[in-house]
Amino acid sequence: MFLRSTIGEGMRLMLIGLAGGIACAHALSRFLTKLLYGIAADDLSTYLAVAVLLALVTLLAVYFPARRAATVDPMISLRYQ
Repeated sequence: MFLRSTIGEGMRLMLIGLAGGIACAHALSRFLTKLLYGIAADDLSTYLAVAVLLALVTLLAVYFPARRAATVDPMISLRYQ
């Protein structure tokens, strides 16, 4: 339960950031078309590839610490504080 809620919270934050990032990237891509070599300003495959890569990195960054924290006994943790 703890692991699932922690991963869900991390992924929810990632989705909020991803939505804002894609909106900003799409708005600014018109200004950066001269800097993008070989990529159209509204290339859907590039946006999807970046979104999938970001989701995988976020999942790994959230999963391993959450898994380690889920194995700790709460009473032992409270005793040391």
